Amino acid sequence: MQSMENEKQHIGEEKQHIGQLFDRIAGTYDGLNHLLSLNIDKRWRRKAVGKLAEVRDQKSEISLLDVAIGTADLTIELLQQNKAAHVTGIDLSRQMMAIGQKKVAQHGYSDKVRFDYGSAQQMPYADESFDTVTCAYGVRNFANMDEGLSEMYRVLRPGGELMILEFSYPTNPLIRWGYDLYFTHILPFVGNLFSRDKGAYSYLNRSVKNFPYGEAFCEHLRAAGFTQIKATTLTFGISTVYKAEK
Repeated sequence: MQSMENEKQHIGEEKQHIGQLFDRIAGTYDGLNHLLSLNIDKRWRRKAVGKLAEVRDQKSEISLLDVAIGTADLTIELLQQNKAAHVTGIDLSRQMMAIGQKKVAQHGYSDKVRFDYGSAQQMPYADESFDTVTCAYGVRNFANMDEGLSEMYRVLRPGGELMILEFSYPTNPLIRWGYDLYFTHILPFVGNLFSRDKGAYSYLNRSVKNFPYGEAFCEHLRAAGFTQIKATTLTFGISTVYKAEK
């Protein structure tokens, strides 16, 4: 029990400097993500985005907030699937967003995306500013998850959609064994090999294990005020899409 508490405290301390952590690995982040997931992460994003309502009028004022926008993979998928007329993204890593801006420009979406530097726990937006709020693989990195969820609820308009894509923990014993082997040993080793930052990828492993996935996370969403909550697991439960409304 003591070691578990120490682990949570250690992760909490790392989250206080999460922007700096992702700044360090920004240059290799995309390549390693796609390599280590065998490009399955792209399919996860497509499926998650597919659960959102489509924008019918491109000239409408409907807007979307992508929390922890990072290198903008989710934002690009959102625009490609016509889920938003405009996307505002917020993140604590300037280096990740710099890469995201280049990718957005390459896809011809520069006029449809705005990047803001800031914390998900203290977002610089007025109440009820967005029709949709999304977050892919960022919630578990919040220094205070409940504060971040409350902020998402605050900036979302009544009737608006929330979509969160996050890692979860497989229930199948065999899949779980392989999952543990991969995240505990293979991911930190390969991450260190390419990024020279084993500590960052070791953190990613520990942050996944300590995240309250499934029904436990749904309880946090309810506590924040969200309704119509639905969790859909992907690829043996390695990732989960959470969909909710305000």
